[in-house]
Amino acid sequence: MAETNERLAHLIVDSHRQLTGTSLVLAGIPDAVHWLYEAAPFGVVAHNTESDPRFIYANQAAQRRFEYSWAEFTSLPSRLSAETPDRAERQALLDQVARQGFASGYRGLRIAKSGRRFWIEDATIWQLIDADGTTHGQAAVIRRWRDAD
Repeated sequence: MAETNERLAHLIVDSHRQLTGTSLVLAGIPDAVHWLYEAAPFGVVAHNTESDPRFIYANQAAQRRFEYSWAEFTSLPSRLSAETPDRAERQALLDQVARQGFASGYRGLRIAKSGRRFWIEDATIWQLIDADGTTHGQAAVIRRWRDAD
């Protein structure tokens, strides 16, 4: 994992702990950044602050579920993770997170590269805020997912 991605992973872990009061990584894991990317049993994604935010991070669990490689994921506008009818609900949630810092217990319909639809469940979305107070985007941890009927 490149140094830039390691810094981003640290930002994801640190801002989650700061805003939610809980850790994404279990105590005692020696290399939390690599574990989060390679072995975490849940998905983690993040997008930047561009006017049409683009994904800047997706761990391997998220890459498998959404069916995108790292290169594809990190060039994808995050709005495209939801189908057009579901984008307004998704945007309302992101606006709420921008105002409140984080939201938890989210459930929403998403779409994979192949067109397969699935539900993300028990998701927490939070602001990516560094120690200086600069916002770098938003991240989400997706604890459960299941195929849509």
